[in-house]
Amino acid sequence: MAARIVDYIIVGAGSAGCVLANRLSENPRISVLLIEAGGSERHPYIAVPAGFLKTFADPRFNWCFTTEPGAAIGGRAIHFPRGKVLGGSSAINGHLYVRGQARDYDIWAQLGNRGWSYEDVLPYFRKSEDRSTGADRLHGHGGPQHVSDIHERHPICEAFICGAEEIGVPHNPDYNGETQEGVGYYQRTIRNGRRASAAHSFLRPVMRRPNLHVVTNAVARQLTFDGRRVTGIDYRWRGETIRACAGREVILSAGVIGSPHLLQISGIGAPELLSQIGVEVRHALPGVGEGLQDHYAVRVAHRVTRPITLNERARGMRLYWEIARWVATGHGLLAFSPAHVGAFVRSREGLESPDLQFVFTPASYSTGVVGQLQPFPGMTLGVWQMRPESKGYVRARTANPEDAPAIQPNYLSAVADQRAIVDGLRWCRRLLATDALRSYCGPETVPGSKVSTDEELLDYARLHGATVYHAVSTCRMGQDPRAVVGFDLKVHGIIGLRVVDASVMPTMPSANTNAATLMIAEKGSDLIVSN
Repeated sequence: MAARIVDYIIVGAGSAGCVLANRLSENPRISVLLIEAGGSERHPYIAVPAGFLKTFADPRFNWCFTTEPGAAIGGRAIHFPRGKVLGGSSAINGHLYVRGQARDYDIWAQLGNRGWSYEDVLPYFRKSEDRSTGADRLHGHGGPQHVSDIHERHPICEAFICGAEEIGVPHNPDYNGETQEGVGYYQRTIRNGRRASAAHSFLRPVMRRPNLHVVTNAVARQLTFDGRRVTGIDYRWRGETIRACAGREVILSAGVIGSPHLLQISGIGAPELLSQIGVEVRHALPGVGEGLQDHYAVRVAHRVTRPITLNERARGMRLYWEIARWVATGHGLLAFSPAHVGAFVRSREGLESPDLQFVFTPASYSTGVVGQLQPFPGMTLGVWQMRPESKGYVRARTANPEDAPAIQPNYLSAVADQRAIVDGLRWCRRLLATDALRSYCGPETVPGSKVSTDEELLDYARLHGATVYHAVSTCRMGQDPRAVVGFDLKVHGIIGLRVVDASVMPTMPSANTNAATLMIAEKGSDLIVSN
């Protein structure tokens, strides 16, 4: 067996892994090995922002997981995308940059995670950010991750914002600013009309550093140990098993699915699970893989009375014009993120802060056909509850690292989540029925006017909702018996091993999760080098 010896081994080149590779290798005296199961992110489907619709189910870039059937969603199994490429899910996501509410991070600190309050983590959000509008107390400029505003304001989007204001939702030009509540255009990880993934932003600029070695198409097989100390990792590359040894630490950044799965097949997890799959228990840690949470979205769609939506721009000769326009200028249809406008709203009176997030786009999609725009003008408003109570798990099925684990988010299993999703659908209808949108709004195509009672709306949500790809919390940070890592991101009871990715989030942030993942890796890098 060939061997490689470095200071740090990073498993997974997703959002967190790319940040870690950049920051740790800044010191030329530190050697870093980054291994990634996927391949290069240099493909037109990834570079083009609208290529999101192509990578959604493409196994070249995507693990294409499937959840276990969910009892509360009509027994359905749901397609569960995860990035399998340099940049990870930041290379296939919907580009939206959303940090969440300050209280999200204050709650992390209140749970015993010292150093993770909003004021503690704000410098790390700012450190990574290159905000196109410049720096201020809350935003960074000059960091690796470019964050831009939308390049084209569609008249229906403008009408949507006016309509939201009409019913009391305040206009908020910066939901990542002092307050999240309100309606406004989304901020995006797009630079000059091209996707700015973590690989593009953090990894590519430093890949020539002699102390950083990146290996793609390398599948991690298991951690190696000397007693309670993790010494390295075995991975499969070009048909050969290679053992890499870490002089300092192994850092798991394989994501919410990959990190707990690798821990489990390496003997760290719930003893009863490890016994079932025939893995020797090296360290009993029952919280590994437990507590999975994800955002579950539903949508309301309408026909539009005029042929001015994105649907028409994606057909025939107009599509060729849009392709040429993007190549020449980086603008046009191909430079859009899937959602243009967002709204953050309290579903009912008495709530301390918004609990519903909306995504609006002047386009509509065929039911059951990923990425296919409808052949008539349409618009869509999606919604999800930002802080769901339903929790599930990720559990290895076998000891084979190449066998996908069981993924069970338990969507809508909590009564509070069922109530919130119905409230969300009613809010969608309220927003789309405003005077400002009246001249654009044709018949409701999804779910349709026949779906009206709470029971009917909930049934629609059960049968037609889907993931928004915001999974968290399967290696939760905390001090309680079910926590997997401490506030320093070290795995409890193990030496030389940390987890640094979205799996460590103690609770779901009120946001898309990529911005918080970048922040975790920025802070994690400092924790590692200061150890």
